Amino acid sequence: MPVAVTLEHLRAHALARSLFAPTTLPRAIERLGFVQADPIRAPARAQDLTLRQRVAGYRAGDLERRYPRLAVEEDFFVNYGFLPCATQRLMHPRSGTAPWTAARRARAEAVLEFVRARGTVHPRDVDAQFGHGKARNWFGGSGNASTQLLDAMHYRGWLRVAGREGGVRLYAARPGDTAAAEADVTYDRLVDVVVAKYAPLPERTLGELVLRLRAAVPQWAGRRQAALARTKARLPGARIDGVTWYWPAGENPASPRHQRVRDEARVRLLAPFDPVVWDRRRFEHFWGWAYRFEAYTPAARRERGYYALPLLWRDRVIGWGNLSWRDGRLDADLGYVCGRAPRDTTFRRALDEELARIAAFLVPRRAAANASEA
Repeated sequence: MPVAVTLEHLRAHALARSLFAPTTLPRAIERLGFVQADPIRAPARAQDLTLRQRVAGYRAGDLERRYPRLAVEEDFFVNYGFLPCATQRLMHPRSGTAPWTAARRARAEAVLEFVRARGTVHPRDVDAQFGHGKARNWFGGSGNASTQLLDAMHYRGWLRVAGREGGVRLYAARPGDTAAAEADVTYDRLVDVVVAKYAPLPERTLGELVLRLRAAVPQWAGRRQAALARTKARLPGARIDGVTWYWPAGENPASPRHQRVRDEARVRLLAPFDPVVWDRRRFEHFWGWAYRFEAYTPAARRERGYYALPLLWRDRVIGWGNLSWRDGRLDADLGYVCGRAPRDTTFRRALDEELARIAAFLVPRRAAANASEA
């Protein structure tokens, strides 16, 4: 007789399927389906903090360093980040955006010809060539008009990100798309990527993520509700304590093999955008307290810190840590939901091991290589 799925099963399922055994960088990105990016370094960028949990021997900056040789693209999905080329192609040719004025289109076409002639360009090259000046950005401030135009051309599929220099995107012309795929089939494939990354999902979060795909495929904005209905109809699920949950077909949240996470005496400090943490609604269901990303909250109103990393001990998130890297040394300011750390030598040892892993991850690869040769 099938075992009834409980919230404890779902929590173990979420951790076991997302925190898989460390693998290679290409395989980790393929398995995750999408890695959200964020420019803040505290102590490293979100994409690096996410990948260090899932890539063997990963160091901060490895994704940026290896990006030109990976079958990976930067683009906007449900958020901005990195995804396999095959998935990115499903979103293009991207249309359905507000039309450009004739003047802006002419400016974009001139920039495209410049990029094609150069091969790869830095935004400063475009600015030096065209002198576009300043323009108002989306939050009301003033920004570089050339950078804004390059961003818009990238989003519309005219350009691709060829790499980065000091964190700044370098652009190249994007190859033309083949004929557009069948809309409903393609939309469902994109939904499957979302579900595979964030499952098991509360019904409200599933709905929000499907609707977020409007930014990925604005040309199919009118198909979102139908796609959500098809998704709910084809995915397995369960209703627990008044909440309906969904997960990918063929998976069993009640499987005993997921319970390994309870037995693993390991501490993990997770990025604010890690798939385990990203859904704040699910987080609160699983661990009974509200986690908020406070980097953009005024300092006086922060409860847990500028860039608090949730602290996972076995299968429980019991606190958070604010980390800083100064002069080759890691400083950790930790807080706990119950007010104090577990009085358990096993926990203390596991925490020390996690902090040591983070310190090693933060040492630049070149510096680490030099140290090993010395």
